Amino acid sequence: QFGGHGIGSTMHQDPHVPNMGRPGRGFKLRPGLLLALEPWIMQDTAELVTDDDGWTLRSATGCRTAHSEHTVAITADGAEILTLPSR
Repeated sequence: QFGGHGIGSTMHQDPHVPNMGRPGRGFKLRPGLLLALEPWIMQDTAELVTDDDGWTLRSATGCRTAHSEHTVAITADGAEILTLPSR
């Protein structure tokens, strides 16, 4: 349902990056990809519901949740997280 995505000439483009999956399946990472990774961490469920405002998401059980996002560039040398705070 929800997940990350590619970034390029538009903000949301292929490939879709699912938050769950099996190792070794899905698309192959290759140099030049720019990805927005958007994991959800939920205490006791993987089910989300949308509030009446049509925008806010919550866990179906009301458990604690967290959502974050990082932009990651895939290079010939591996992955580089572009959104880490400056040191």
